[in-house]
Formats: sequence, structure tokens, C-alpha cells
Amino acid sequence: MTAPLRLGTRGSALAIAQSGHVAEALTAATGRPVELVEVVTAGDRSTAPVHRLGIGVFVSALRDALTAREIDFAVHSYKDLPTAAAPGLHIAAVPQRQDPRDALIARDGRTLAELPPGARVGTGALRRIAQLHALGMQLEVTPIRGNVDTRLGRVLGPDADLDAVVLARAGLARLGRTDVITETLDPMLMLPAPAQGALAVECRIDDQDLVELLGVLDHAPSRAAVVAERALLATLEAGCSAPVAAYGELAEGDAGEEIYLRGAVISPDGTRDLRLSRTGTPADAAEIGKALAAELLELGADSILGQEGHAGPGTQQFGSTE
Repeated sequence: MTAPLRLGTRGSALAIAQSGHVAEALTAATGRPVELVEVVTAGDRSTAPVHRLGIGVFVSALRDALTAREIDFAVHSYKDLPTAAAPGLHIAAVPQRQDPRDALIARDGRTLAELPPGARVGTGALRRIAQLHALGMQLEVTPIRGNVDTRLGRVLGPDADLDAVVLARAGLARLGRTDVITETLDPMLMLPAPAQGALAVECRIDDQDLVELLGVLDHAPSRAAVVAERALLATLEAGCSAPVAAYGELAEGDAGEEIYLRGAVISPDGTRDLRLSRTGTPADAAEIGKALAAELLELGADSILGQEGHAGPGTQQFGSTE
């Protein structure tokens, strides 16, 4: 019998759900059995704020396990990956992306517009903190850590201490928890993180049989959008936790399919908010991202990125852990 392929995953409920979906899809498409192997990362062990942990803390242990041949492939939340390629490793597939938008979970079924001044809103991303401040709603933004259930408990549990939290809709969907969402946020208000909602299926580049096998999971439109978004991030030389947002959408244009890419760099206190857009063909996805980043840099994006770590007024320090 063919030995099961070893799929490395973080141990959180969301990571296991994501990896489980990939494992099931691969087995269904190829007949190869897959077993999950839990790998603990530096980010899982730390209680520090996410944007202060450094780049790649949720993926380095998985990549080490791949390199050491302790696992055959790994599934990452693509937005957690450093923009630089890992030597000897290859993103063999980007499965069809989940809805990349952010979601609000608020008490009493409230929408964002219905939150009163002074409402306490929790989120773990500097990008979201910056955009919430930029709305000018006088919200008290509270950085939080923890798994999905922990964060939801801050609003919906018996000891709730927040009025709302903002999470990625994709994670809630993969856990079957979209019922708690009170509003899916319009990207015009809350632009997602680059590659949000997308997964990266990674293996060793010298394992060509596995590269080919995993390729059946690749979704070309999702890969093109993510390539554009991450090219913008890389050109800005910003990390995955920086206050940078990007959203690429594929649509039918006058001359065929095209990417519409929106990008933003927002100061942590929300007082500077640079937003631009650009279009092009999927084949030029990387160049679209690079060009849009260059335009943002011309407008002063680099000076905003130098403010990272200063979360702005109405912001408290992290008190919870994952």
C-alpha cells in the first residue's frame, strides 16, 4: 500500500481545519492518503503582540520540518508567509481562495456604523487597527491575541469585555462559524491583508513527483491575485504584519480577463491613509503589484511604514495569548 503523505500543520483549530480541507481535496483528486502532523511554531509559543513577533514566526518551524524531511508538505495561511522565497522549497498550489474580506462580530447584532463612540473593538492586526482609526469613529481599538474561539469569547462569552472583534471571514468560514458575523466589511472601509483568505501548499522543490501531484489543487485566478498582492508587499519591503492592505480581483475586461488591484498603506494612528489602484492582465500580476507599490512609495508610503509599532490613540497593549 502507498504510505500516507505527511502534511505538516500548526495545531490551532483553524490550521487543522485548513489542512484537513486540503488533505481531503488531495485524496479526492489523486487517491493518495494524507495524514496530518502537528508542528509547534515560535508564534504559537509566544505571548507577544502579533506585529512585534517578526516575519515568518508561524511558518519557520513548518519549513524546518520540510527541509528535514520530517513532513512531505505543509499548508500555510498565505498571508503569514515572508515575501522572500525559502531556499529549496516551492509553493506547489494555491487552492481556490475563500472570501478575503474582514468580518465584524459585535454585540446585539450591530454593524460597524452602529457602534457608538468609545466602543471597544478587538483585533490582532496592525492593518486593521490603522484602518479602524482612519474611519474617525472614536473607537477604542484593543489589540488581542488568541485562537478564534478565544477572540469570539471576548464579545459573545459570559465574561465578554469587548463590544466587537474583527476577524478574517475566511477563517470563520473554514470553521463553520459564519453565523456569528454581524457584518462582512466592505473593502472600501477595510481593505484585506495581502493574500488573506488564501492558502499556500508548500513542498520541497526537488520532490518533482509531489510538486506535480499537488498541482491538481492549484487555482490559477487565486494564484494570480495573490501574486499581485504579495508583489506589492515585497516591493514596499514590508512584513506580513505591517499596516499594508491589498486586494486583487479578477474580472472580464474589454480585452479579456484582467486584475483590478487595490493597495493601501495606513499610518497606525489612521491620520495618513494612502490608497491607489491599478489594472492589468493576470500574466502581469507581479508587475502590477510592483508598479502600484512604486506609486505608493512616491506618495510617501515609506515614511508611514517607518511608524510601525505605534498603534495610535485609543489602543491598549495585548493581554491575551494564542
